[in-house]
Amino acid sequence: MELPLGSDPRTEILRRMQAALTERFGRIVRPPEKRRSPEWVLVHGVIGAQTKTAASNASTDALLTEYGSWDAVAKVSERNLEARLQRQTFPSVAAKRLKQCLLAIVDKRGSVDLRHLSNLETAEAMEWLETLPGVARKNAAGVMNASTFNRRAMVIDGHHRRIMQRMGIVPPKADTAKTYDALMPIVPPEWSAEDMDEHHLLLKKLGQTHCRPRKAQCEDCPVRADCKTGTA
Repeated sequence: MELPLGSDPRTEILRRMQAALTERFGRIVRPPEKRRSPEWVLVHGVIGAQTKTAASNASTDALLTEYGSWDAVAKVSERNLEARLQRQTFPSVAAKRLKQCLLAIVDKRGSVDLRHLSNLETAEAMEWLETLPGVARKNAAGVMNASTFNRRAMVIDGHHRRIMQRMGIVPPKADTAKTYDALMPIVPPEWSAEDMDEHHLLLKKLGQTHCRPRKAQCEDCPVRADCKTGTA
């Protein structure tokens, strides 16, 4: 039986985390002008596997600058896309996924245009996105939350998932989709889409500085009191 929003004790842990992380790292707020189109965010996610955000930003902007539209990018050969995605960790994989994804949107919608998703509930829109090649839960949530859609959807990257597992908030082996499904019902009901975006960015910062993949630095972790691993 699903608990009502806000009744789960983990909801209060998320509130305490937000306060502690903000105190430690300061506010990490995405300015309105940094919210890009849903199509831009989708492309960024599709090509971004194991690549630093700055590199993916540059690659995504460069494609749009060179070709002028995502419909034009969809017509570019996979070989030429690969040549333009050399900043990515796996340019050949990024090119193949991007080509397949854009062509799938054109096949479904007639052009690379995601405006129809604004008429759908968030869960339905994410389900549609996840039918596209190369699009999984993280990218679908990113399109809904970090773009101009500005919806309440929690973006889960590797740092976020690892921290949630170590803290005992989600099961130890939960993948991204299961982590998302476990977190969404316990997100504080008063949190806006912007709050959820900041929560993700703060957890990313925590994962980069303290809750490292191989050797967590628990001693000075700002959320150690609520962590089952750090207090073990």
